[in-house]
Amino acid sequence: MLPVLGFIIVLMVFLFLILPLFIKKRYTIEEKVVINKPDPVVFDYVKLLGNQTYYNKWVMMDPNVKRTGAGIDGTVGFISAWNSNLRNVGKGEQEITRILQGSQIDSKVRFEKPFKNVADVQMTTKAIAAGQTELTWTMLGQNKYPMNVMNLFIPGMLARDMAESLQNLKNVLEKGA
Repeated sequence: MLPVLGFIIVLMVFLFLILPLFIKKRYTIEEKVVINKPDPVVFDYVKLLGNQTYYNKWVMMDPNVKRTGAGIDGTVGFISAWNSNLRNVGKGEQEITRILQGSQIDSKVRFEKPFKNVADVQMTTKAIAAGQTELTWTMLGQNKYPMNVMNLFIPGMLARDMAESLQNLKNVLEKGA
């Protein structure tokens, strides 16, 4: 019994203290979708953070989430905040930090719960044909040592959720919302 316990302790030390020394602290996730709508339609829709209610998986997880906004949605400086009792949704805020009209919206997402962290997010639209737009959603973040061990798992999970959200967005826009 004692050798097994010792092995488990050594394994835990390795996983949570040694392994993170060899894992990057920064991560980048990028997902794309082609939407059969003109670029201005897609851009004008995604620049409004309030529209995430209709396509963003994380926003849609808790129908009882408390949401507040400060400023004018779709403009630099607008802050959309949320507070949920669900651990997967948590508490935080997203602030629009830059808009390149017709092509890119940059924002900063500040998470408070279930853990503190900050990520930079970009939504970029590009017309690829008449009535067709490629939308790229990029998230750049960082986890400090030893929490960077999460970078082995989190980017893949986030990428799946982002891809699902983009498919939701495609469905919403192509149905004429």
